[in-house]
Amino acid sequence: MQTIHPQRSRALLTGILLCVVCLGAAVAADGPTFEDTLGQRLKACTQCHGDQGRAAPDGYYPRIAGKPAGYLYNQMKHFQRGERRYDLMTKMVDPLSDDYLWEISRYFSALDVPYSPPVPSTASVETMRRGERLAMQGDASRQLPACAACHGAQLTGTTPATPGLLGLPRDYINAQMGAWRTGARRGAQPDCMADIARRMKPEDIASVSTWLSSQPWPANTRTPAQSATTPPLKCGSHAQAQERP
Repeated sequence: MQTIHPQRSRALLTGILLCVVCLGAAVAADGPTFEDTLGQRLKACTQCHGDQGRAAPDGYYPRIAGKPAGYLYNQMKHFQRGERRYDLMTKMVDPLSDDYLWEISRYFSALDVPYSPPVPSTASVETMRRGERLAMQGDASRQLPACAACHGAQLTGTTPATPGLLGLPRDYINAQMGAWRTGARRGAQPDCMADIARRMKPEDIASVSTWLSSQPWPANTRTPAQSATTPPLKCGSHAQAQERP
C-alpha cells in the first residue's frame, strides 16, 4: 500500500469533509445558505481532481473533465465493487445510486476546459522511440496492440468508454499499469487492459508512459465519436458502459 504524504492526507481529509457536506441531500432550513446545484455538490470531486476536473498538480489524481461519460461511470462502479482500491473514492461513491453516478459522469464529460502543456521529457531518444512505437504500432510478435487501436488515432479517446491517454502524468500511467499487472485494479471481464499490462515488460511501460506524458493535445480536445474501427481485443468495459436512455 502506498504511503501518503501528510500534506496530501490533509487534502484528502478536506475532500472527505466536503463530500459529507456537498454530496449529502439536505441542509437544515435555518443553517447556512447552500447553493444546491450539481456543480456545487461536485466540488468534493475537484478537491482532488483539480479545478473543473482538470487534474491535480501532484500527478496522482487524473483529469476527469471531458472524459467519456461511460468511462467515468465505469470507474465509479469499479470503486463501488472493490475492483479499484482507493478508500477515499470508495467511501465517496459507495452510497450513490447508478442514476446519480450517470449524472456526475455526464457533468464532467461535458466540461471542455483547456489542457496544461506537457512537461518536456529528458528521456533518451531510444526510450522515446520505443514508447512511440508501442503506442502507435504495438508489437504483433507479443500480441500487444497499439494504444491508438483502442484509444483513438490521436490518443484522445473514443466513446462510449475509452479515455484519452494524452494529458496524463507519467507517474499516474505507471501506477495504473502496475495496478493492472498485480490485480489491484480490475475491470469487467474480459479485462483487456489487465491482459495487455501483463504482456508488457517494465521497460515497455516506462517508455510508453514517458512518451505519452510528453505529447501535446491536438487543437480539438473533445473526445471523438464512436471509433470507426473494430477494437483488436474484446473489453468488458464497453458493454458495461452503455448509457441509460
